[in-house]
Amino acid sequence: MKQGIHPKYETITANCSCGNKIEVGSTLCKDISLDVCSACHPFFTGKQKIVDTGGRVDRFRKRFGARSSKK
Repeated sequence: MKQGIHPKYETITANCSCGNKIEVGSTLCKDISLDVCSACHPFFTGKQKIVDTGGRVDRFRKRFGARSSKK
């Protein structure tokens, strides 16, 4: 491996908006701030909201009905 061509790799701190701090390795070499992390993201916390799309399907069927398909 050639010397002096690779960027410096350091441990930095990623600060989340929820207050969680994560130490990661990066070539950025400065601390970063995150909007969401695994501690506050709904997928990981289990506090997901289920979106009901039934209204959209009914509106589509009402608008286009049972049109015949070309075979």
